[in-house]
Amino acid sequence: MTGMTKLTASDGHEFDCWMQDAEGDARGAIVILQEIFGVTDQLKGVAARYAKLGYNVAIPALFDRRQPGTVVPFDQGPVGRDLMLSLPADEVMRDVAATVSELGKGGAKVGVIGFCWGGGLAVRAAQTQSITAAVAFYGTKLNLYQEDDLKAPVLMHLGTTDDHVPPEMRDAFTARFPEVEVHMYEAGHAFANDARTSHVPDAAETAHDRTAAFLAKHL
Repeated sequence: MTGMTKLTASDGHEFDCWMQDAEGDARGAIVILQEIFGVTDQLKGVAARYAKLGYNVAIPALFDRRQPGTVVPFDQGPVGRDLMLSLPADEVMRDVAATVSELGKGGAKVGVIGFCWGGGLAVRAAQTQSITAAVAFYGTKLNLYQEDDLKAPVLMHLGTTDDHVPPEMRDAFTARFPEVEVHMYEAGHAFANDARTSHVPDAAETAHDRTAAFLAKHL
């Protein structure tokens, strides 16, 4: 299937989730965690990219806990930021857990890929969820996720000029988790989003190639 379905978290919250089946035989599953803009067409394109590689993919609508069905235009970042700030990570993790559980039916291995806000949440998922691997594209709020150990391998992509992840935050995180595989790119924030002016094609393609190899190894 390709399209929106409904899932239910452990606390009874019902939320939308974009689902895209793998092309051919599934080799695993991936949960994609959103930026501060919701389940955008751009993210659906990322889902299609990984479905072509043989993964069942799901994108939970994390904003549904506050404003169901919300997709924020890319030029209205403050709106998305305010929604994001209203959602504690541990609350959102219930929706992530429900999505992981759905994709893992039948024993499939599940990985997580997150972008921006979702990148930080991918790290949190590697600490709290039953997943096999996590990938963080320019994950934010990394300072909030340093108390618990990682239970799954993590790959991280960061831009050298990303003001959302300043060097001191990055260095503190890598010192706490030296096992994380970190790659730096000559780019700023959101360099892998091909619908924004921040897109850096060469960096984005390299990051996705490394992600594909990482997922193939662990999933």
